[in-house]
Amino acid sequence: MFGSIQRRRHVGRRSSLGAVALTLLLVAGCTGGVLPRPQSDDPERAATELAAGLRKKDLTGVEFVAAPSTEVNAAFQTLARGMGPLTPTVHVVKIDRQGSGARATLNLTWTFPGVGEKWTYSSTAQLQNDSGRWKTAWQASVLHPRLNGSNRLSQRRLAADRGEVLGADDDAIVTDRPVVRIGIDKTAVQGQAAEASAIKLAKLVGIKPKTYAALVAGAGEDAFVEAITLRADDEDRPANSQVLAISGALPIQGEQMLAPTRDFARPILGTVGEATKEIVEDSDGTIVAGDQVGLSGLQQRYDRSLRGTPGAQVRLLPLSAGPAASSGPGSLSPGPTPSPSLGSTPSPAPAVTVFSAEPTAGQDLHLTLNVFLQELAEETLADTGPASALVAIRPSTGAIAAAANGPGNANQNLATIGQAAPGSTFKVASALALLRVGLTPSSKVRCPKFLTVDGRRFTNYSDYPSSSLGTITLRTALAQSCNTAFIGARTKLDDGDLAEAAASLGMGVDYDTGFGSYFGEVPDDASGTGGAAAMIGQGTVLASPMAMASVVASVSAERTIVPVLVSDQTAKATAQPLTKQEAKALTSLMRSVVTDGSGRSLADLPGPGVIAKTGTAEYGNAKPLKTHAWMIAAQGDLAVAVFVNDGQSGSKTAGPLLKEFLRKSR
Repeated sequence: MFGSIQRRRHVGRRSSLGAVALTLLLVAGCTGGVLPRPQSDDPERAATELAAGLRKKDLTGVEFVAAPSTEVNAAFQTLARGMGPLTPTVHVVKIDRQGSGARATLNLTWTFPGVGEKWTYSSTAQLQNDSGRWKTAWQASVLHPRLNGSNRLSQRRLAADRGEVLGADDDAIVTDRPVVRIGIDKTAVQGQAAEASAIKLAKLVGIKPKTYAALVAGAGEDAFVEAITLRADDEDRPANSQVLAISGALPIQGEQMLAPTRDFARPILGTVGEATKEIVEDSDGTIVAGDQVGLSGLQQRYDRSLRGTPGAQVRLLPLSAGPAASSGPGSLSPGPTPSPSLGSTPSPAPAVTVFSAEPTAGQDLHLTLNVFLQELAEETLADTGPASALVAIRPSTGAIAAAANGPGNANQNLATIGQAAPGSTFKVASALALLRVGLTPSSKVRCPKFLTVDGRRFTNYSDYPSSSLGTITLRTALAQSCNTAFIGARTKLDDGDLAEAAASLGMGVDYDTGFGSYFGEVPDDASGTGGAAAMIGQGTVLASPMAMASVVASVSAERTIVPVLVSDQTAKATAQPLTKQEAKALTSLMRSVVTDGSGRSLADLPGPGVIAKTGTAEYGNAKPLKTHAWMIAAQGDLAVAVFVNDGQSGSKTAGPLLKEFLRKSR
């Protein structure tokens, strides 16, 4: 019994030792030991490795036949450098074995930012079994079948024609206009001479010399480095002879999308320029550095439709002689159909287009601006020092015919989005609220020298006529602009009446108009000093010049007007409608302002009778208080609001400007 147990233990020991020996033998084979390397590699692995390298545009991780991957990668970079930062998607379609070799068919797709069409094609790569390891036999045609060692890929973006901005009657506002691009041509001047020329040119055109010289120094040897682009008819443009007198400097004629003048509706239209880094990053790949895009105003708001869709073109260009070319895109390894070797590069072939996606022009933007009236409005404000604005609306359609911002606005759009107390121009809305509670133009109201509300003393303006104090009609109160009469009548109104009346005149209700617009604010509370101040357009009442132009346009049109600037962006009024009867009463009241009141300066204007209202609104904390000057008026099919931020009064500051505009507009 004991002996049989010993024999079983001995047999067990031999079995264990055999297993250990086998394990050691297998481990040795895996680590380069005594057993030969297993033949487990296949061409699929090599093709997948190649596809991954092409996708990354980095072949240093790919194994090649008889050539270091670093050398092949250098040759590949010469072929692909012209594609810029673009990278292809690459898929292995199939692999055909041919004895000790194989052929991989690849599918490559290039996507161009913002371009709808992609470039897709197939190429082949020869694979060889090199001592049990499958490797790629490099040829230039792996990247594209028409690359042969004498040429390279080069892509360029094709910019779309930007849409025009058109005004009333489809008159061109922003369109291609002649310009001159002035800069240094580096093919004509190099090194220190180029920098010296850049400094001279910068001084000539009025830009920073050091900054421009640095740009010129850093540009390529065949670059044209632009210093400035000026309108061809710009009075400040240096003569061509002055530019050409500087070595390497050139004036190049061209066209650029521009408005009639540099300042034409600029705060509203906005500007177009090269995309910033932030715009590029936020574009989800549709915009690249160098693209022209809208940077502000309507050009920015409607940029997507205005700029259209870019195109792309890929060409095969001859290799340039030099270090990059001599590193060679030729065949670096033997293969069934080898490309020329480094020492036998074919003669350069002519450039040939292998892919082209045409750009799609942008859509035109149609506005209601009248070119003549816009230029007239800007001319009217040209000598006004303080911030100012003039807005003209067609009562028949609600179309904004002019929206001008004065030179004192620091390029801000006060015309349609400015916010200021409208002063007594707002009494048109107050008058409507009173008409709606039963008053008529001939109703009697009290106009004392002053009125105290909750401890606050309200008075009339300094030169208010004493003959119009006491008991007067509502017509006289509006014509002479009696503050105390309107404040005293506030007790006839309920909360919300004043705001509702203003809304019926196009003020105080926000609408989506398709452009930057501010319709104003009117408090609902009719009580206390806030309610008293609101009756005369002060306190918390705010409006833009556009909103006040809407008020007088509504009266003239006998319906609530919501202004239109972008032709296909119209908003429907949601307020209680202004009735014709109410409008006729307001027209009668506002006509009295011209015939008997503070707007007498407009009485001698030729043409249809003018209706108007002046306004002066105190603001700030200075002693004495500063005043906004306003005037609104309508004549024929023009309703106009003029605003001057700091003025003497509505009649003395805004009045002459409005009169000049109406007189010259006919």
